[in-house]
Amino acid sequence: MLNIERILKQDRLVRATTGLNLKALKALEPSFKEAYQQSLIKPEKERKRQLGGGRKPTLRTILDKMVYILLYLKCYPTFDLMGVLFNFDKSCAHEWVHRLLPVLETALGKKQALPERKINSIGEFLEKFPEVKEVIIDGTERPVQRPKDPEKQTEHYSGKKKRHTRKHTTGSTRKKRVILLSKARPGKVHDKRQLDEEEWIENIPDEVAIEGDLGFQGLQNEFVNVHLPHKKPRGKELTDEQKLENREFSRQRVVCEHAHAGIKRCRSVTDVYRNRVPDFDDHLMLNATGLWNLYLDAA
Repeated sequence: MLNIERILKQDRLVRATTGLNLKALKALEPSFKEAYQQSLIKPEKERKRQLGGGRKPTLRTILDKMVYILLYLKCYPTFDLMGVLFNFDKSCAHEWVHRLLPVLETALGKKQALPERKINSIGEFLEKFPEVKEVIIDGTERPVQRPKDPEKQTEHYSGKKKRHTRKHTTGSTRKKRVILLSKARPGKVHDKRQLDEEEWIENIPDEVAIEGDLGFQGLQNEFVNVHLPHKKPRGKELTDEQKLENREFSRQRVVCEHAHAGIKRCRSVTDVYRNRVPDFDDHLMLNATGLWNLYLDAA
């Protein structure tokens, strides 16, 4: 089995294996333990033996379980390889991943590291993000295997990436923290359409600046707090002043790209998606985003 004690002795190995530094890993452990213990509590009618009964698992300690699911998110190995690394069958590897991912999601929620999926009102935004003065909106895509169904092929084909993808829209702050994350959608869906369907903009106060790229063109005509770069007129050129303003705007917006890069340290949200469970990719992205926010909190 993987030598976890050796990994914990070097911060470099901890980062390479889990995507977190040792400080963030230790900060997550108590919440993960609490979430795992809660997951064991089932209604009495479903339980056939006492808590702790039966064959002892290979992943015996809370730390073993936490490193296991973090390694899967960070490195995205096949279940065959996970079975080899942790000395059990690939079916057990599959079962542990789907058992522990909701536990990790709950633990990250307890640490208040998960982004919001939905904003229902301006008051809710102000309550959850009282110090936020700017929200940087951007889209991000990850490749998927080419669907066999012709309709799904068309639905998932991204003209921007020239391949089949799934995409998310994120809302980030100047400090690179991701505070908003949309549901995963097929790659054909346009950035602005996805943002409109999420109904974020109307629930963000006017005093909070919203910055986007030209993929959200037209949004600035609907909301006073939306700011986009200048678009080059057809057959004409931008003025020197407009070019300068665009460069300054890009310099400020680039932090959302840094946030995406931080999330995508997890190979599970950058490699070609190969799982079959519905919406599993959405949970992978949600957990990867939560881990990035946790990393920022522990930095």
